[in-house]
Amino acid sequence: MASLQASCTILSTNTRSHSFSTQPLSAKPSYLFTRPRRSHRFQVSCDAKKNVETSQGKIDRRNMLLGLGGMYGAANIVGNPSAYADPVQAPDFTKCGDAHDVASGDALDAKCCPPLPDKITDYKLPPVQIMRIRPAAHRASSEQVAKYEEAIRRMRELDTTDPQDPRGFTQQANIHCAYCNGAHDQVGFNNLDFQVHNSWLFFPFHRWYLYFYERILGSLIGDPTFALPFWNWDNPKGMTLPPIFDNTNSPLYDEKRDPNNRGSAVIDLTFSGSTDNLQLVANNLTSIYSEMVRSVSTTNDFMGKPYCAGTNPSPGGGSSENGSHTGVHWWVGTKDTTGPNKYNEDMGNFYSAGRDPVFYCHHSNVDRMWTIWRDVLKTDVPKDITSENYLNAEFLFYDENKQLVRVKAGDCLDQRRLGYDYDRIDLPWLNYRPPKKATKAKVSNISDAKTAASVLPINLKKTVRVIVPKSAKGKVDEQLMLENIETDTTKFIKFDVFINDEDDKIEELDRAEYAGSFAQVPHKSKTKKGTANISLRLTSLYEEIDVSEDDTVVVTIVPRSNGEDVTIGGIKIVPVPARSS
Repeated sequence: MASLQASCTILSTNTRSHSFSTQPLSAKPSYLFTRPRRSHRFQVSCDAKKNVETSQGKIDRRNMLLGLGGMYGAANIVGNPSAYADPVQAPDFTKCGDAHDVASGDALDAKCCPPLPDKITDYKLPPVQIMRIRPAAHRASSEQVAKYEEAIRRMRELDTTDPQDPRGFTQQANIHCAYCNGAHDQVGFNNLDFQVHNSWLFFPFHRWYLYFYERILGSLIGDPTFALPFWNWDNPKGMTLPPIFDNTNSPLYDEKRDPNNRGSAVIDLTFSGSTDNLQLVANNLTSIYSEMVRSVSTTNDFMGKPYCAGTNPSPGGGSSENGSHTGVHWWVGTKDTTGPNKYNEDMGNFYSAGRDPVFYCHHSNVDRMWTIWRDVLKTDVPKDITSENYLNAEFLFYDENKQLVRVKAGDCLDQRRLGYDYDRIDLPWLNYRPPKKATKAKVSNISDAKTAASVLPINLKKTVRVIVPKSAKGKVDEQLMLENIETDTTKFIKFDVFINDEDDKIEELDRAEYAGSFAQVPHKSKTKKGTANISLRLTSLYEEIDVSEDDTVVVTIVPRSNGEDVTIGGIKIVPVPARSS
């Protein structure tokens, strides 16, 4: 299996200060404050090399980046603007600030800083004595549902009896807000957000988050066997809101959900706009197959782009995060853009998503998709990232004993070591590879297409068609690169990509021309501007539409939501990077 030592590109950083102490901390009268602007000091590209060559000779990279003073502190690097970064450190809770909305300047209800700790300990996984099996929500037994409801009821009661109890419902919801909406800075890089979305931190952060959440729920009802259900939206039988969340008298209910998407409404993971339930199911299965198998060229395509200390937030999410994960968030959240939930609370915005109990069951299935991709799927793409910058990335969580613990991404790769696994459910999306087209599309028959170079950068106010040259002829392994995708982070963004699409059936994704998608959940941050890159593997698609011998293809980009807030800076087709075994 290939060893992936992917690099991180660091932009716009300032000096790095002391790391978070593990000694007891004294609470400040107020630790919600307004931060100064970032200073732009140097550019750093990251991956693990012990020494860096400068005009002053070789320097130990730790001296360079720890910022502990001396001539080799990062702020003092003048002659050589490149250095090497470290894994992201756990945030400093004493420096937590407000999450806020940059579009309005309104802080809303987004004070989500955690309680201050007495101490921090490095977490050691307890021995697995009982394997907790997470059930599909739509198949959960009455006993499992009763336990779940009672656990959530007790968690909600803590909000009243002790609002600072880190196990309480609001405090647990605030974890997602703080890590995702600019409340935490990266340690040593003031005013550079610690962001766990749109990068390779996405899967490990949310796995640890659910791990402690599940253990807290079990502890509150005195049941170490308690397992969090998962919303099985990748199976047609689970493609509606699970009934256990739709009982208005249940603690699992949240009134801030789209009222049109209750009951028997079939989820539209792709936002195709189809009103045909059978077509919605087909689109959902096609999209999941694409994000799990067909469009994935490299490990980072699925897991997300590298993110290290000093890296600008959100370098790029993986295919599952940008696909079904985002689709569920938006489908559940309200669409009241002018009312009290104008930011699509609760599920439709990162800062409020944890306030809806369905969030945790949704992410339980997201986590399950990681286990399937890693343990079940047989593809030529390596499944593990071995970079120390990934494995040693740190997070802080309160455990079921109200102790603040430090964990690392590399310690959660196997869910069974964490004491849980998933109920086995059929994977119908594995059969949704599109069939080969009976007739070959002709680029000359696709009207209004221009060369990509002549129209870049492209705004997606409307559907765009561009002619893109292939890198080679024949049966080659190629990928489509969409680069410098600039978005408004406060908006829900979604667009789909097709190759040689002459039929223009934009509501149907279950066909050979569909290449993949990009989506973004709105989130509060210090800047409205987000930048991402995506790559979509074309190898199977070429076979299915018979264009192996062509010199060019037509790329069609269909905006589904807020296309006017999306600009694509680059489009090209390149060979898939070589993989070693």
